[in-house]
Amino acid sequence: MTDDSNSDLLRALPYARRYARALTGSQTDGDRLVAEVLRAGLPEMAPRLALYAAITRAAPAPHDASLLTPRQRQLLLLTALEDLRLNDAALVVGLGAEEAGFEIEVARTALRAATVTDVVVIEDEPVIAMDIRRLVEACGHRVVGVAATEAAAVALSEQHHPGLIVADINLGRGGDGISAVARIARTMPVPVIFVTAYPERLLTAERPEPTFLITKPFDPMALAVTTYQAITAGRPPIV
Repeated sequence: MTDDSNSDLLRALPYARRYARALTGSQTDGDRLVAEVLRAGLPEMAPRLALYAAITRAAPAPHDASLLTPRQRQLLLLTALEDLRLNDAALVVGLGAEEAGFEIEVARTALRAATVTDVVVIEDEPVIAMDIRRLVEACGHRVVGVAATEAAAVALSEQHHPGLIVADINLGRGGDGISAVARIARTMPVPVIFVTAYPERLLTAERPEPTFLITKPFDPMALAVTTYQAITAGRPPIV
């Protein structure tokens, strides 16, 4: 592998970890999966696509396959969360572009019938909080409260026992989103999606980190598929 390829691979690693964590529903399992495919060797593709392809092939079957097939989950995560072009996502999963496009459309339709749950949003910026609320509700879920501080997030979660939390990382003077989630997780296991403008800073595999992470600004489908994964495959986010 050339020096340029090595550099491309290093740049792609944080996003490969995000993809693997989203597929497995666990930081530990996702990071282990990435380590295993690196040891086993990657297919002959561009480094980023090779990582995604190796992870896709080695990923275990999801716990809940009642709504989306494994291939549909993979395609939605690759295109909506990882922002791959259709042709690249098709190459990663081993399908033709036309078939991959069909599977994505079927999956998007199926997501409209996805599991509905109560959601607490943790976000200190009012405009962003309002936008996240709108997107979450567009996915069919119920937002039971919006918290701008760590203390308010804990109180809301204790009151409503949500099925999902969508949390910003940085709450300004109101505290820290990861700290808020860690406090909530002491008393209730709830899947969490973190949103941040700088995902690579939280995908180093050097410490307990978010399992589900989307990049701001994000499109509705990225939130929809990550929400579905968090609810159906999710586990407590800090392990």
